[in-house]
Amino acid sequence: MKNTNFTVYIEQDEDGMFIGSIPAVPSCYAEGKTQKEMLKNLQQVLKLCLRNVNIKEIEKTRFVGIQNVELNYA
Repeated sequence: MKNTNFTVYIEQDEDGMFIGSIPAVPSCYAEGKTQKEMLKNLQQVLKLCLRNVNIKEIEKTRFVGIQNVELNYA
């Protein structure tokens, strides 16, 4: 079996929960009280998400970077 690496975005909400998402895989996100717990949950969700996705198409994507956007509003 081939291993594939995925870029995970990790955020922490106002309640301290960690939320992880994999942008390359639609609807693939999970949460946990710790980063370790969130990553374990995310691996399980990823396995479920990949059942309905062409892995060859996902492997063609690559992480480029993160950019902040400033918005001035009233």
